[in-house]
Amino acid sequence: MPPVPAKLGFYMPAEWHPHEATWLSWPKDPETWPDRVPQAQEIFLEMMRAVSANEKINLLVDDEKAEMSVRSRCKFAGAQNIRFIRMLTVDSWVRDYGPNFLISDDGRLAYNDWVFNAWGNKYEELKRDNSVPAQLESILNVPRFEPGIVMEGGSIEVNGAGVVLTTEQCLLNRNRNPHLPRAEIERYLKDYLGAAKVLWLGEGIVGDDTDGHIDDIARFVSPTTIVCAVEDDPLDANYEILHDNLKRLKRMTGADGRPFEIVTLPMPGIVGGQSTDARNLDRLPASYANFYIANSVVLAPILTSSSPKIHPRLIISCAAALASSSVRMRPSSCIS
Repeated sequence: MPPVPAKLGFYMPAEWHPHEATWLSWPKDPETWPDRVPQAQEIFLEMMRAVSANEKINLLVDDEKAEMSVRSRCKFAGAQNIRFIRMLTVDSWVRDYGPNFLISDDGRLAYNDWVFNAWGNKYEELKRDNSVPAQLESILNVPRFEPGIVMEGGSIEVNGAGVVLTTEQCLLNRNRNPHLPRAEIERYLKDYLGAAKVLWLGEGIVGDDTDGHIDDIARFVSPTTIVCAVEDDPLDANYEILHDNLKRLKRMTGADGRPFEIVTLPMPGIVGGQSTDARNLDRLPASYANFYIANSVVLAPILTSSSPKIHPRLIISCAAALASSSVRMRPSSCIS
């Protein structure tokens, strides 16, 4: 067997690690964005405007026609930093199906090509996006590792200092890798992410069809600081779930054995539904933890106007990762 990334000195960097480019896939699927494709595209343009000021954007578009259409809408400073890559995709969640980039301390770049099964075989058409990382190999011209198991980018969170954070609901789900016990999954995470320690939370938030992705509930903002989503309403279906995760986090330690600083982040309440019942799939998995740390800018969601306390807390916690960052708030109810 070929050596795994960790044996070659590769590891997955923290999200705030300086990087050359952010990868996006242009939204256009009406099933992913029912009655709101135009709104999703406008928000993507706003994200591109904010990010391209400080780094390149590698944007996947289906064909020349799509490229020309998007180019005509990029009327902002930094638009010259957008690199268009013509490649057929179905969905826009490239974080989950795209390359999982790795770096080494001596400056090398590589990536993992995990198996993408559309979040537990939920959407047959979306499985076509599984081919994207392999198609990018000739463009990237860096080593591509194939772990051979199902994994999505949104299901794993790293601090760049030897720790990976994930959830039992997702990675131990029978619809992902039913043949693998917890210990084997941990081995894959250590071998292919260069981690020394795997930390497990329980479940994700209600309405999340990804089966509990970590990027909605707990995020590293520094090697020693974790932002954790917490629901304050005891009657809300997320209350017990998120308080259990908080209790677990308070008992956890980093690769050096030291406890983390935990910053709690209130939930926005119900978005897209009127029931707190755990089976209400009309409820969107809305969370302020679903931010993105780019070079010198943090993209953060605005989900309601009823939680003004959320913004200062989110800004302060993200500033721990990037002392000189600006935080851009984007209305995100249509892309939760």
